[in-house]
Amino acid sequence: MTGTSREVEEKKAIARLCGELRRGRLSRREFLRRLGYLGITASFGPTLLASCGGEGNEGGAPLGGGPKEVQNWLKDVGGQFKGTTLKIISEATPPSRAILSMAQDEFEPATGMTIDWELLPLDQVLQKISVDASGKQGQYDMYYLDQAWIARFKNDTIDPREYDEQKPDLRFPNYNWDDFLEPLVQHVATFQGKTVGIPADIPIFITMYRKDIFDKMGLSVPKTMDEYLEVIKEINTDRAPETYGTVGQIKSGHYSLECDWTAWLWSHGGSVFNPDGECVVDDENGIAALQYLMELKKYMPPGATTWDWSGEANAFAQGKGGVYTSWGEFFPLYNTPEKSVVVEKVSPADPPKEKALRSPEEAGFEETPGIAHQGGSVYAMSSYSKNKDALWVFLQWATSSDVQTRGSLLGGGASPMRQSTFDDPRIKEREKPGGLTQHFPVQERAIKTRMGTEPHLPAWVEIANDVFAIELGKLVTEEQDVATAAKNMKEGADSKAASFRGIA
Repeated sequence: MTGTSREVEEKKAIARLCGELRRGRLSRREFLRRLGYLGITASFGPTLLASCGGEGNEGGAPLGGGPKEVQNWLKDVGGQFKGTTLKIISEATPPSRAILSMAQDEFEPATGMTIDWELLPLDQVLQKISVDASGKQGQYDMYYLDQAWIARFKNDTIDPREYDEQKPDLRFPNYNWDDFLEPLVQHVATFQGKTVGIPADIPIFITMYRKDIFDKMGLSVPKTMDEYLEVIKEINTDRAPETYGTVGQIKSGHYSLECDWTAWLWSHGGSVFNPDGECVVDDENGIAALQYLMELKKYMPPGATTWDWSGEANAFAQGKGGVYTSWGEFFPLYNTPEKSVVVEKVSPADPPKEKALRSPEEAGFEETPGIAHQGGSVYAMSSYSKNKDALWVFLQWATSSDVQTRGSLLGGGASPMRQSTFDDPRIKEREKPGGLTQHFPVQERAIKTRMGTEPHLPAWVEIANDVFAIELGKLVTEEQDVATAAKNMKEGADSKAASFRGIA
């Protein structure tokens, strides 16, 4: 290869890496590592990083380490805890992976601390936290808690707002608690008035559809539950088996099936509990929801009863469905060429309007009906941690506005928790069709106006997984009918919730 052709190929490779960096698919560390493969020395790496947009941006906050004020705070305040190792456990979510990458690049060098972060499937996280908390072991400094678990672990965590008041000398510059979206603080992070943790992630249901198919068939984005089903039928008739009407996360016995069902329960005017703490999934609205779920199943690919949320998203990425309503955090997958056959063919939309909607006052255990089912999570301080001050420094940094904004980009379009992130120019510039954050405006509306929250009671984990997911699994695999499923779900939930009715 001649010198000129080598230079051309090198420039092409650098351009590709820059594109991956801007789209949030590479961390700064990985960008520099891949430059090394091209024979580019470390001394030129930071210059190329800056030219690619990895060091500066139009918003003024450097992408390569955060505002100077924060970098100084990490050295001065965080440096007090040099040598400390923080043990953290969480689900392997896009924002957690992004924050870990930034922590290795920025937090650890500045503070001298080490972040030992276990990234695991959600069920394994619950298992390990349960063992640690029940034995008050203090093996983990930080717990990652799904919103469904906050009632269970309320007494094993420290209220971060109270801790902040007690530790003014550790306070992060301009942290701004009020910047977190209020629905997330109320429904993801709070139980019985206690702030259990800091909002960390907000998977939430939005509608995603194949715009190319809608345009060719002359279909309109469905606005009602009836229109939604009718559009699915039309696509299925015209396109199956290449492309079915919809897809589903209806794996028998899996929590994903329970999540899918709740969206239809709430959108048909139902709720899991009434204000007295009695399970009412077998009422008229609950029966209608189960029937709607089974009607949708008719227009899904045959494998749907084996798919959890990842299986559902991957099926849509492979062109197996025309429209579906599920977790918005998967939207960037559809614009990832190496994993998707529908690049730039998918658009986000508001979920269809509920046929009827029960108010929170008509439900129980802090349940809030809404078709945009949320699966948010928090980063929580373990009551048994031996490194609480050091952990508090890390948590403030990890959930600060700039880190969450950059995490939303590095995390492949991970969901923002703060209003400032939604409003940030770095986010806005990627909201165009095909952009990494194209779905953010829809997601923001879902959080603020449509969000559905499961009941919060200590027994909810067992009810959702050991009762509802199992009985719904028997329904979708046609081992039992709608009436039997509803009856068994009610009886199982009432049995497990009986001792908690005083907190409904």
